[in-house]
Amino acid sequence: MIGFWRLFISVIIAFPLTFLNLSAYSAPVYVTQVTASDFLKLGVDKMGHGNYQEAIENFNQAIEVEKDLAVAYSDRCLAYLQLQDYHQAIADCTQAINFAPNDFEAYLNRGVAFYRQGDYPAAIVDHNRAIALKPYDFRAYYNRGLARAGDGKDSEAIVDFNLALTQIPRITSLLLADIYNDRGLAHFILQDIPAAMLDFNLAIRLNADDYRAYFNRGCTCGRNGDDFGAVRDFSQVIRLNPSNAQAYVNRGVARYRLGYYLDAIADLQKASEYFENQGKRVAYEKTLDLLKNLRQKISFATEIALL
Repeated sequence: MIGFWRLFISVIIAFPLTFLNLSAYSAPVYVTQVTASDFLKLGVDKMGHGNYQEAIENFNQAIEVEKDLAVAYSDRCLAYLQLQDYHQAIADCTQAINFAPNDFEAYLNRGVAFYRQGDYPAAIVDHNRAIALKPYDFRAYYNRGLARAGDGKDSEAIVDFNLALTQIPRITSLLLADIYNDRGLAHFILQDIPAAMLDFNLAIRLNADDYRAYFNRGCTCGRNGDDFGAVRDFSQVIRLNPSNAQAYVNRGVARYRLGYYLDAIADLQKASEYFENQGKRVAYEKTLDLLKNLRQKISFATEIALL
């Protein structure tokens, strides 16, 4: 690591017999050389403020100063992850691992990049390596669980989520909520509705502002025939995330099944507007078809009631 150096300019003064002109002499000059560590600190600070492109520039400067600095590549990977440049993130973590084969964070971050790229088997391999290096770090178990769930291995994912829950510090309630939410999804996919409901309840208890847990619990209520519960939870989703078009669709379906036809139509109309504004054409067309079918069923039911 390059350290701090100070360059002192020495001045040799010859004293003449006549008067001394003091203005001819300057004060000593101190030149400080910036280190790779300084650039790293700047980059991390920029990351903390969401300035990812500027952070990358700082990490580039750190690498220019010290080309084999593994942590600079690993940190730059995090910035690329935020910018959704997963190819470059993987390249950076691979370089970090080349320089530091036991870099836990590099394996962890590369696993995340593979996961977001949809390469679940590669993500699992990297998280296996991370776990071998630090078997007591909950992040590797949690991330491997997500990758296993993505790969359709929900039973194995639940095992990993359980392991993450045994390792995670109890003060991190928001992260705990995430794990319960994701474990609940795995239970839901495996059609273990009671276990899914329990996990979503725990997630909401730990983080009452996470719309995802309400959304998932709403789907679970709907699967369980509890349309009142579904309406309650999808209403919470809409309160927390007003532009969530799918929540409007699901609430509309639940309201239709409860016989609240006008409310159901209003929800589906709102959903179609959001899907159209968000450029989700397929979802927009499907919602219009659903809206048309519901109107036809409501009209038919009304005609039957009048007979």
